[in-house]
Amino acid sequence: MEILEKVKALLPSDSVTRVELEGSEVIAYTKDREFFRTHEDTVRQVVSQVKKRIEMRPEKNLNMSQKETEKLIMEMVPEEAKIHEIYFEPERSLVIIVAEKPGIVIGRGGETFRKIRADTFWVPRIERVPPIKSDIVMGIRKYIHGEVDYRKKFLNRTGENIFSPRPTSRDWIRVIGLGGWREVGRSCTFVETPKSKVMIDCGVKAGATGSDVYPMLNTPEFSYSDVDAIIVSHSHMDHVGFIPALYEYGYDGPMYMTTPSLDLATLLWFDYVDVMQKGITRPLFTARGIKEAVRHTITLDYAEVCDVAPDVRLTFQPSGHILGSAFPHLHIGEGLHNIVYALDQKFSRTMMLDPSYTDFPRAETLMIESTYGSRNNIFPPRHETERQFMGIVNRTMERGGIVLIPSFAVERAQEAMAILVDNGFKYPIYLDGMIWDANGIFSAYPEYMSKTMQKKIYSGDDPFTSPLMKRISGHAEREKVWTDRPCVIISTSGMLTGGPVLEHIKNLGEDAKSTLMFIGYQSEGSMGRKIQNGWREIPISIGGGRTAVQKLNMEVATVEGLSGHSDRQQLMAFLNRLNCTPERVICVHGEASRAQEFARDITRTFGVDAFAPRNLDAIRVR
Repeated sequence: MEILEKVKALLPSDSVTRVELEGSEVIAYTKDREFFRTHEDTVRQVVSQVKKRIEMRPEKNLNMSQKETEKLIMEMVPEEAKIHEIYFEPERSLVIIVAEKPGIVIGRGGETFRKIRADTFWVPRIERVPPIKSDIVMGIRKYIHGEVDYRKKFLNRTGENIFSPRPTSRDWIRVIGLGGWREVGRSCTFVETPKSKVMIDCGVKAGATGSDVYPMLNTPEFSYSDVDAIIVSHSHMDHVGFIPALYEYGYDGPMYMTTPSLDLATLLWFDYVDVMQKGITRPLFTARGIKEAVRHTITLDYAEVCDVAPDVRLTFQPSGHILGSAFPHLHIGEGLHNIVYALDQKFSRTMMLDPSYTDFPRAETLMIESTYGSRNNIFPPRHETERQFMGIVNRTMERGGIVLIPSFAVERAQEAMAILVDNGFKYPIYLDGMIWDANGIFSAYPEYMSKTMQKKIYSGDDPFTSPLMKRISGHAEREKVWTDRPCVIISTSGMLTGGPVLEHIKNLGEDAKSTLMFIGYQSEGSMGRKIQNGWREIPISIGGGRTAVQKLNMEVATVEGLSGHSDRQQLMAFLNRLNCTPERVICVHGEASRAQEFARDITRTFGVDAFAPRNLDAIRVR
């Protein structure tokens, strides 16, 4: 392959034994001890010429014995790093060090890291132990480690596909909507060039039925075998909920996302299967599809550039929406065209996250959400939102009630927890559903949070480990919580489409002292939206396929400013702050009227071509 031959020709032939691909990364192996210790300048020069990432690894025969390596690492690394485990991947000459404080393992300026590498002839990988135990985080790491042989072959196959020559005399790019265009839910966008086919997101739609639940994949453009890559913006089910099904139906290619997104998506996938199996609905996928998705995932950090197809280069940038959420920036061809997928975003600072990224050098095509794209979709200032939130909570506490907050397990729940703790709340905060598990994932990735929250976590002052937080593990504990008044319960699901929140509704629904408080978006057709629209008698499943009418005497309140989405003003501010001027703006991820109104106003305000296409529309952007 041309890229491998080029790299090998530029590296010293007497030192480098072989050159391989792991995805888009070039891995060079050496048998020369001295060259391995001093290779950095040489590799840096080669990288500047080929414009690809290159990692140098020692051949297996250079590796220090695993027992001696483990002993040496424990001697080198200060005890306060609190190393929990050290394990090895001999096939790749990697040593994985699992510690509570990775920064101490790395050392000042990377000094300890480099010394471990030079003295043991293993390449270290450092992983953080979550302060809150997370079976998902540790389980994924162990599973991927156990699949090292398959992963090595898979990554090599992926690299060969990325760098395979696909000659063409044509230059064109199409963007096709398979879901989430003029609607909220089942987001799925297909980007096609003469050389590549890339899918961005593949979710499900809450509250929908039949084939409206998942994207419109029965189109001539889509074939599982032709997809070069799946790119995931973030881990909400309306963006990832159908992905395991793709792997069960035959897709076996790579999927790209941030590491927190992988952990959170896996948590949501397993919960979905569990909930469906307990009910009467057949799940869209099984645990087999989840495992296939995990072992085909390639994780990327923010700002890390990665080739994902012969003419498509991907970079993730922070979107401010949830932990690990990202704007995929696709650079197509050699400067031919740039697509920025700026859907779910928050262009405002929150407790958990910094605002979304705007410093794109080029974005000829910008895709943007219109969830709150209408002119009247204006949130109150953040301080007023928090005051309203705490006012509702305190009012309910004073009358001896319970505040029930339906929430996604990811981000809104953690934001609510942070506000309560930050405002000196003194009563128990009960977490039901997946929220406790999500907290464990959050605690593993402080570097993905706001600078303010990072400081709190590193100083031991974060909301996740507050003694106020208490886990609900089953029905017996729920019954105890209902008598532990006053308190706050945060429970999945966020739109009342399932999950333990419905158990709480059954018990608390007729209690006038208690409050049902919505803090996140309620999609059209969801039970949450119906209650917001005035329903005070709702159908509740009582098992065996039967339903009963549940009266709601609870106070019903909505606090909109805590949404993980930008409101209309924040969306316009995001567009105004972009470092580049798009040629066109595609408004998606919004109800039809909002998307169309937003598109018209973008054209009127910024003078660029903006529109709100329908599902199955194909737009030629180049």
